[in-house]
Amino acid sequence: MPLDEFRQTNLTNWNERTGIHVRSRLYDLQGYVADPNKISRIVQFDMPDLGDVAGRTLLHLQCHIGTDTLSLARLGANATGVDFSSEAIAAARKLSADSGTPGRFEVAELYDVPQVIAETFDVVYTGVGAIGWLPDIVGWGRVVAAMLRPGGTFFVRDFHPELWTVDGERDDGELVIKYPYFEGPPKRFENEFTYSDGERLSNSVNYEWNHGLGEIVMALLDNGLSLQLLKEHTFSESKNIDSMVKGEDDRWRLPLGPERLPLMFTIRAVKTAS
Repeated sequence: MPLDEFRQTNLTNWNERTGIHVRSRLYDLQGYVADPNKISRIVQFDMPDLGDVAGRTLLHLQCHIGTDTLSLARLGANATGVDFSSEAIAAARKLSADSGTPGRFEVAELYDVPQVIAETFDVVYTGVGAIGWLPDIVGWGRVVAAMLRPGGTFFVRDFHPELWTVDGERDDGELVIKYPYFEGPPKRFENEFTYSDGERLSNSVNYEWNHGLGEIVMALLDNGLSLQLLKEHTFSESKNIDSMVKGEDDRWRLPLGPERLPLMFTIRAVKTAS
């Protein structure tokens, strides 16, 4: 699928982010090289709901620089990661080689994955902060279904769409709706820094899309998956609203009444056997 101006801008943005993330303390790539048992905090949290991946073929959509993909490989998965950024895939391949953790990595825009990778998988996994970069959640559901074998498991944990409606620049604890909840035109943002530590971005513009929780669920159900698990969480993996405070677990929450707003969600679904 040819990239439109929005996703081409995002690709330029993510290619630059990659170099910053490779050097960042947040991603700690040298930690994976030094410690063969290191598992990312994202995968550590997801494992109880995802289940045992040992001996299973696994496809990680929008894998970025591969830390979660290789963490799943360290837990026994035969893991493949895909991402639209060639810079990110190069970094993931290098991390795989440097750490001695086997993993396969391919460059593919999300909607092109079925044309790039021919086989289907026991597990399709999507990590935190991925689907907001996609304009069409129904098309995403088709890709998920196409890449799963019958009876295979799909898993995603991501930021809750209600979170993305809120004005994140308020530090007074008030929750004020600023952005649309349902899928529509992209929102344009200009951020000097990426979410990790590191230097300023030269390519600071990016575009993001929101998708309602019902739209996300129905994109899976309408493409032949059955819902097994749906959770909403009162914590976030990053500081999305200026008033958020970090807990002892290094995750972020609302300081007053954290039950007021879901910040993340988890979905596990299974492709109906044909």
